[in-house]
Amino acid sequence: MELSYGDPRVAVVMITHNRVHEVVRSLDELVRLPEKPRIVVVDNGSGDGTAVVVAQRFPHVEVLDAGGNLGAAARTVGVRHVDAPYVAFCDDDTWWEPGALGMAADRFDAQSRLAIVTGRVLVGPENREDPACAVLASSPLPRDPRMPGPSLLGFLAGASVIRRSAFLQVGGFEPRFFIGGEEELLAADLAARDWWLCYVPDLVVHHHPSLLRDAPRRRSTLARNAIWFAWLRRPLPIALRKTLQLAWRQPWNRDSMRTLAEGMCGLPWALKNRRLLPPEVERGLRLLEAQT
Repeated sequence: MELSYGDPRVAVVMITHNRVHEVVRSLDELVRLPEKPRIVVVDNGSGDGTAVVVAQRFPHVEVLDAGGNLGAAARTVGVRHVDAPYVAFCDDDTWWEPGALGMAADRFDAQSRLAIVTGRVLVGPENREDPACAVLASSPLPRDPRMPGPSLLGFLAGASVIRRSAFLQVGGFEPRFFIGGEEELLAADLAARDWWLCYVPDLVVHHHPSLLRDAPRRRSTLARNAIWFAWLRRPLPIALRKTLQLAWRQPWNRDSMRTLAEGMCGLPWALKNRRLLPPEVERGLRLLEAQT
């Protein structure tokens, strides 16, 4: 039987890996949204029965097998699978507030150059605003008055809605980046093609952080991906400075040594795919760096 969806403009793509309880909690919220979106869960090779549990409890939710743990690139698998013009991302511990997806679709319908909107993130049962939201709201980047919110050169993947055509135009998430800072390269490549990225606080996302986190590994991945991004898109002096700064700031332990080794091993690939950003995008990155 062919399923019908309340608002065919927006689909939801969730990625997960071995967090079946978080997936169930988030899907309980998502399936009650008034927009009744198509929901796709991309399973990154979970070994905890996630696919079976989702199929049993949520028969109208599609589950895709990523064929292993692809990290953030599993979102690209989900985006390619759906046909809605706009796609809302969820991590397995996030969900959108009722009405937010419809409002996001309206923003996209109104502005053809809008590629990504990031919503306001409320954390935990007490709904504390994530500190990252204040940073996004105070973006120093120039803003086109037609934009629905402050301009961005980055975004929170698990709390963003994307224009499918723009996302696929730049190739989606780089598989080598896995998870941790994977948004930076995608955001820069979109801006280089004159797409808009905005923070829209009217769109609310709830985040109940999972306890199943590998914080040291994530910090290492963030540092490695920052090195790769610098060599992929930034001028040579900045790439050198970023690499030296990250190496200097890392604590000298097994994780940091692995980070540096992975970063160096990936440099031939980065140099082969090196493409400097347009001057206006580079100026925007420098503005953001001056703010930190």
